[in-house]
Amino acid sequence: MEAATAQTAPERIATIAELRPGHSFDGRFGCLRKDRLTARNGGSYLSLELRDRTGTLPARVFREADRIGLRFESGDAVRVRGRVERFRGEMVAELDDVERLEPGTFDPGEFLPAAYRSAEELEGFLEHLTREIHDPSLRRPVERLLLGGPVAEDFRRAPCTRVGHHAYLGGLLEHTVSVGTLVGELCQLHPRLDSDLLMAAALLHDVGKAREFTYGARFELSDEGRMLGHLAIGAQLIAGADLPAERRLPLLNCVLSHHGPDARGGSSGRGFDSAEALALYRLNALDASVKGALEHGL
Repeated sequence: MEAATAQTAPERIATIAELRPGHSFDGRFGCLRKDRLTARNGGSYLSLELRDRTGTLPARVFREADRIGLRFESGDAVRVRGRVERFRGEMVAELDDVERLEPGTFDPGEFLPAAYRSAEELEGFLEHLTREIHDPSLRRPVERLLLGGPVAEDFRRAPCTRVGHHAYLGGLLEHTVSVGTLVGELCQLHPRLDSDLLMAAALLHDVGKAREFTYGARFELSDEGRMLGHLAIGAQLIAGADLPAERRLPLLNCVLSHHGPDARGGSSGRGFDSAEALALYRLNALDASVKGALEHGL
């Protein structure tokens, strides 16, 4: 009797990456997708996609699907119990039970993907790039916004996008460091560029994304992010820093133009207002597009 119990008792698996066909498990995941479908016999079942920080896993609920489906929605964090099987060459979880986890009872880091690179390494690069800004009037807002202050912690946690390039915890920091590194290389090739302005703009160009997202089973937009967007949020943050006008306006112009001159709603059709604004636009697009190709294909 004891041996049978040992064979049927679910074993707790730390991550999706560790699951294998034939394993019973009991774990916590983010629910990315929830569809109610009809089986060949006419009964309904739930088709789900579960995620943790190591990957995703398709899952299905056949027994009491309608009752269990009332407990949770797509985007919720859930606790599930079931067994992993192989179906048409792929692993699928057959679930016996699903329960919604209440907000505040879990760490979003359990379910959200994280940066591949070391956070300490990225932090060191950010501090190094900040020191490359020799004009104190431009270095101060970078230090106040990114190395300390109310948005610094959120800046390090944020993704760069929800589903595109650098779409993971720490992705914003990784992308920012990459663009700043490209600035250093470009300014060596083109010494006529204002390297202080371009570096400050590169490090601050996405600072608004620190307040653009919310964190649960998946990344969502905050009310501020949905209604204003990261360009407007970033401009507010930078405008609140102590900057002389002769530096504040060119810096804001670069930041607001880094998706193209029309994105800021200003000089439509006139192009960029400085070589630094054009350079930031190109460098940002270069890192974003290459990273996107590496992660999602061309």
